[in-house]
Amino acid sequence: MPRNIVLRRSAIHGNGVFAARDLPSGFRLVQYRGQLRTHEEIDQCYGGDVDSGHTFLFTLNEDYVIDGNVNGNIARWINTSCAPNCETVMEPHASGDPRRDRVFIETTRKIRAGEEITYDYCITLDEPHTPRLRKIWACRCGAKRCTGTMLRPKRKKRS
Repeated sequence: MPRNIVLRRSAIHGNGVFAARDLPSGFRLVQYRGQLRTHEEIDQCYGGDVDSGHTFLFTLNEDYVIDGNVNGNIARWINTSCAPNCETVMEPHASGDPRRDRVFIETTRKIRAGEEITYDYCITLDEPHTPRLRKIWACRCGAKRCTGTMLRPKRKKRS
């Protein structure tokens, strides 16, 4: 079976993941892997600091985070984009055990060989999105309608 994705330098940011061959829409590329940790463990390990800019941490569910920094795979190198060609698909485990939930990256359209694989990180923070935080969480995707930040607008509270 031919390889579907490869790791190499990216114009977006550092390393990136690229299509090794033409890929169809709706194709499951890879499972996001890493050490499973509680939110409390992540806060202890990384300080719960919104200033960190950590993007190898993937919130799996209300109980757990996948730490791609530890035992992570190629999925941790997939960059964000404001015009992504992939999306994340959460799969809760049939048993209801949140430790067994999984997240996959799937294509949302046809992708040509050599094209960089991207998805929207959809990062939300409780803190005000100050110019300093927007700079820390800057988006470098280069899309025509790039928002300039990985931070997503907060949802307005209903009165």
